[in-house]
Amino acid sequence: MSTPVGSNAEGVGDDAVRAATGRDRAEWFALLDEAGAATWTHKDVAGWLVREHGVDGWWAQGITVGFEQARGIRRPGQRQDGTFEASVSRTVDLAPTDALRALAAVVTLQLDVDPLALNLTAKHPTARFPLEGGEYVLATVSPVADGRSSIGLTWGRMPDGTRLTEVKARMREWLRAVG
Repeated sequence: MSTPVGSNAEGVGDDAVRAATGRDRAEWFALLDEAGAATWTHKDVAGWLVREHGVDGWWAQGITVGFEQARGIRRPGQRQDGTFEASVSRTVDLAPTDALRALAAVVTLQLDVDPLALNLTAKHPTARFPLEGGEYVLATVSPVADGRSSIGLTWGRMPDGTRLTEVKARMREWLRAVG
């Protein structure tokens, strides 16, 4: 069975990790194992990488998530708090504000929920849709060259990972309905 959400290592290659941090994942993981980091909190692991090894914060987060996944502490799609989230994105031929309006209209129609917040003036416009049980859908837009936009959806705070495949498929359909 395929994993519905890729692991941290699938998104960024070891060559990029080495170029940015001076070590590949295996080397970082060996150092973290030696330090006993498998029993530390996520924040403590990332902080240790920054403080003790001068790793940039963004890279420290990525190394930490990769370490947690490799050691079975966190599953792909699982957040630090134990909940799960799934994200999808695509590029459309719309300006950011138009893209968010179109995306928000699709999500509103599909979920029968109005956005709790719709921020059209931010550099990266967003709309947040509250769902039952504390779950949410977040629509995001980022400008891309030539007046196009990258649109994305994140379904967050799922209590477990059983719906990740279903949720990603649904959100991909919603993105295809925009632009």
